[in-house]
Amino acid sequence: MITFFISIALLLLGYFTYGKFIERMFGASSDIPTPVKSMENGADCKAIKPWRLFVIQFLNIAGLGPIFGVILGAAYGPMAYLWIVIGNILMGATHDYCAGMLSLRNKGASMPVVVKKYLGGGAQKIVLVFTAFLLLGVAVSFVVGPADLLVSLTSVNKYVWLAVIFIYYFIATILPIDEIIGNIYPFMGVVLLFMALAIFVSLIVKGFSGELFLPEVTLSSFRNMHSNPDTNILIPMMFVVISCGALSGFHSTQSPMLARCMTDEKYGRPVFYGAMICEGIVAIIWATAAISYCGGVEGLNAAADAGKTPAILVNAICRSWLGRFGAVLAMLGVIICPITSGDTALRSLRLTLADFLNIDQNKPIKRFLVAIPIFVVCALLCEFDFSTVWVYVSIINQLIATTMLWTISDYFYRKKKHYWLTLVPATFMSFICVSYIMIAPLGSGGFALNHTLSYVVGTVLSVGAAILFLCRNRKPVD
Repeated sequence: MITFFISIALLLLGYFTYGKFIERMFGASSDIPTPVKSMENGADCKAIKPWRLFVIQFLNIAGLGPIFGVILGAAYGPMAYLWIVIGNILMGATHDYCAGMLSLRNKGASMPVVVKKYLGGGAQKIVLVFTAFLLLGVAVSFVVGPADLLVSLTSVNKYVWLAVIFIYYFIATILPIDEIIGNIYPFMGVVLLFMALAIFVSLIVKGFSGELFLPEVTLSSFRNMHSNPDTNILIPMMFVVISCGALSGFHSTQSPMLARCMTDEKYGRPVFYGAMICEGIVAIIWATAAISYCGGVEGLNAAADAGKTPAILVNAICRSWLGRFGAVLAMLGVIICPITSGDTALRSLRLTLADFLNIDQNKPIKRFLVAIPIFVVCALLCEFDFSTVWVYVSIINQLIATTMLWTISDYFYRKKKHYWLTLVPATFMSFICVSYIMIAPLGSGGFALNHTLSYVVGTVLSVGAAILFLCRNRKPVD
């Protein structure tokens, strides 16, 4: 239980200390006009209250990521706690804050546009392809998954549920941001937070009563505790499996949506940095809940080997600890939360493509023109076994996060600030991504190469990238 409390305390402390430092270093100021001051169009750029921005951002970036992802990652053992806490404060929350603020400073521009400004057009095109793949992957997964669950609960045909979800997605993607996302999502975000709070209270009560044993980080736990360690290598695979809660490139695709609706730069830290810290706390809660409910890491691995997916475990934990109320929360979690992440992914993709093609989105007809091809592609992808594609989503997610860390480092370098604070994480994540692609098994996004060779190549390429970064000639930018 000590590890549990310390982890949450460190995340909270990180917001008030390191988060404040990053905000001051970035130079956030209420005197700098935000995009909504001069670009309000009643559609994508419209003022939203700060508390709503926070809850919407939390729901956008979280969904089921800090629940399902960390349950899979917790199978590696208590080392997951270290990655969530350290990764969140020094990498993830910093990544989210700076990505959101760079968008804020560039008229609410999407991530590929920001990347082009600092890393060049070549990097922009690569990131655009990765971003489109990631957002389509998230959207299609969060159409098919909820539809399959609804079929199991009703006698309605799967294609009917797919059509219903797609119609909702299209409406939410086209309508002004305050119509559905601004009005409904804050309440769904509160439900997700309340779900985590209820599990948190259950852990405390059951922990103090001795009914549950909460895992601790000890010297003996500094190892890979996965039941299949030869395939699931701690370094780098845990750092890719656990993204939401620690570091996720998906977040930098979502932040521009809210950067266009923020009325003051001072709201950047609570909305961008704060939402990520909150996601880290949710991740710690669910990692602890999964391990404790299964009687330890070994029990969690045994449950996974027996076919119990994160969705099954979440449902079982909620029903067991929270009764009928928990069953309702679990249902909302595994059906509603994915849907609320899927439609924002498609909205983000619409804005990203519109920025790249330089198509303004003020008029509904122009939003239709960009959205329709996206939905056609989504509908076609629903006909395929998406599990094959999904295995690549995790590594692409971290490649996007790594690119954004390099972009942020370049920004700080040009501004003559402490660029090494993001350069070191960018270098580390470059090593993780390269070594993952080389080590991971065939069919899991990798080439199943020799581990030692992979680590050596990953080290050489990541350090080489850092050296090239420092030697690169740059022109000042605003």
